[in-house]
Amino acid sequence: MKAILNVDGASRGNPGQASCAAVIRTDDARQRELGLYLGVATNNVAEYSALVAGLAECLEMGITEVEIRSDSELCVRQIKGVYKVKSEGLAVLHRKVLGLLSRFEKWDIRHVPREENKAADSISNRVLDLRALLN
Repeated sequence: MKAILNVDGASRGNPGQASCAAVIRTDDARQRELGLYLGVATNNVAEYSALVAGLAECLEMGITEVEIRSDSELCVRQIKGVYKVKSEGLAVLHRKVLGLLSRFEKWDIRHVPREENKAADSISNRVLDLRALLN
């Protein structure tokens, strides 16, 4: 089964209150959305956390081929090996993402403009808005 996975992370402050989101659309027209509150984190940690959560959910759903779309140029280029991962905190998440990707038969990741990632962006911001209401 194939899917398109859109991911996004948000941080209000850097570091600050952070969240991540994933939107999964399968080739049989199913859609799943998830949003997670992360606590205090950097935006890059939030972006990587979205990848981890989205990929784990795809595997739970039985997805075997995934096309990842992210508006984080840093994450995309680090996953593709174009940029080195210099931060140890990101390196842990980077290894986790690569481990998850190794479980797919086929995968691709590409950078998309923010306008093409509106659903995931909206969910990650909604999580932070809801969290702020609770405090």
